[in-house]
Amino acid sequence: MTVTRPTREQLRSVAESLSLDLPDGDLEFFYGAMQPALDLYDKVDAEQDYLPTVKYPRTSGIKPAKGSDPLNAWYVRTDIKGASEGKLAGRTVAIKDNIAVAQVQMMNGASFLEGYVPDADATVVTRLLDAGATISGKAQCEFLCLSGGSHTGSQGPVHNPHNPAHSAAGSSSGCAALVASGEVDMAIGGDQGGSIRTPASYCGIVGMKPTWGLVPYTGAMPIELTIDHLGPMTRDVADNAVMLEAIAGPDGLDPRQPTFLKAQAYTDALGKDVKGLRIGILSEGFGHPESEPEVDASVRSAAARFRDLGAIVQDISIPMHRLGPALWMVVAFEGATEQLMKGNGHGYNWKGLFITSMIEAQAAWRTRANELPDTVKQTILIGESMIRAGGGRFYAKAQNLTRKLRQEYDAALACHDILLMPTTPMKAPPLPGPDSSRSLALRRATENMNNTFPFDLTSHPAISIPCGKVDALPIGMMLVGRHFDEMTLYRAAHAFEQTAS
Repeated sequence: MTVTRPTREQLRSVAESLSLDLPDGDLEFFYGAMQPALDLYDKVDAEQDYLPTVKYPRTSGIKPAKGSDPLNAWYVRTDIKGASEGKLAGRTVAIKDNIAVAQVQMMNGASFLEGYVPDADATVVTRLLDAGATISGKAQCEFLCLSGGSHTGSQGPVHNPHNPAHSAAGSSSGCAALVASGEVDMAIGGDQGGSIRTPASYCGIVGMKPTWGLVPYTGAMPIELTIDHLGPMTRDVADNAVMLEAIAGPDGLDPRQPTFLKAQAYTDALGKDVKGLRIGILSEGFGHPESEPEVDASVRSAAARFRDLGAIVQDISIPMHRLGPALWMVVAFEGATEQLMKGNGHGYNWKGLFITSMIEAQAAWRTRANELPDTVKQTILIGESMIRAGGGRFYAKAQNLTRKLRQEYDAALACHDILLMPTTPMKAPPLPGPDSSRSLALRRATENMNNTFPFDLTSHPAISIPCGKVDALPIGMMLVGRHFDEMTLYRAAHAFEQTAS
């Protein structure tokens, strides 16, 4: 197949976009000189792509039957059976719809992606099937996963199982709703700003954002390379630990992952006491402008239960925690503009697996940009404006300051085993309705993530566990640990969970 060559006029347009003023003679020179290089593109394009083998048979997914999905949490239903034996044998799993399942539709909440069918399984999908799980379907998510609310997906809002008029949070909204309602045993979510932990908080389940790189992101639609995470969402801590055992560890295809890491026996942390465990209640995690007093009080009461279990619990202060959301905004808005949008998801300059069909599908956003919701429009308008204004300086400075923030948390974690705070500053609010203002819908997309944003930047593992209810709506408590010390988080979370059962 011959790669399409630019015409002379197209080459002139390219030159102008690169601030090059090419006289006619220069244009003609480069038009001829570039042809041998384009012949080499023909050779690459003629080769068959090199993708992981799809191991387990399946048929394409089907849309839920009318009336069978009251929470609007499913995108498509499947029945993909894994190995006959394994630590997840008999367990049903929902896959967030930004994660590739070969031969099954993937929409990532975005209207322009409807009809796209990946040709490879994400690594986590293969690992779940290797462990004996059954993939029951793809769960709805927010439009390109750029929302902490559950109202931006192009197929309508996902409803909270505790009160369908309220948000399930995002962007792993469908995953949380399906697990909380008992539709599936567990789910794989994604987390760039809190998108595993905030739905876990609103829906009353357990959500783990592992250390950055512990779980391969291979085969999921990237947003921003330095904050992309995948992790388990379950009804209890034990299931969460066994699920992480099944999906963690390097796959050789994701450069986010250090080669030395390996999955641990996280279930060994279950059933242990917390006597002597040092827990720091992070003062700056409470009292945000968005904080509801009853949420803060419930989490502080839960912290006291750790003291009753024998842990050493004390208040600590990390003032820079409050800068975390600002740093996240700069990194995420500029980074997502470059990678997710201008780079068609995968971007450039890394040695990971590229799912080329996903890149081609994502590129369609340019022809249908008016369909983007306000959350995505705002992201790229701010991102591109500030890239042009700073030439990348703001992004670079935010990443530099992130190293300082990481050091602040690490210093606190040298004296404490765990940092504790509310996952979200509020319980699930009502979903924005058709008559709600656009500003309310935008606020709902980020108002719940001030405590979750920073730890996507700094790579620390963080788990949200239910710690109470107010007005029949769950409240989540977040525990944050040292890098690659998920064991201690499971130890504490399981001990706490047993006091509530």
